[in-house]
Amino acid sequence: IVEPSVNVVMEELLPKMFCMKMFTVLLDSNASEHAARTMAMQIATDNANDLLQDLTVMYNKSRQQAITNELLDIVGGSMA
Repeated sequence: IVEPSVNVVMEELLPKMFCMKMFTVLLDSNASEHAARTMAMQIATDNANDLLQDLTVMYNKSRQQAITNELLDIVGGSMA
């Protein structure tokens, strides 16, 4: 069995290992970017839902106050 020398093997393997490592780094970078974007969008969605709930409460209170004022006007007008 004829085997290549250690230098020949290293000359073949090192460039391939370097390329493989760089590819892995790029994949990790891409995955972390997507994870960060997903987290940011989830936080934005949660904040929007909280804001929607707050605005809904404000709207309902305002609407109820308007109804109460109209009822008071009606009752006040019938007593006059």
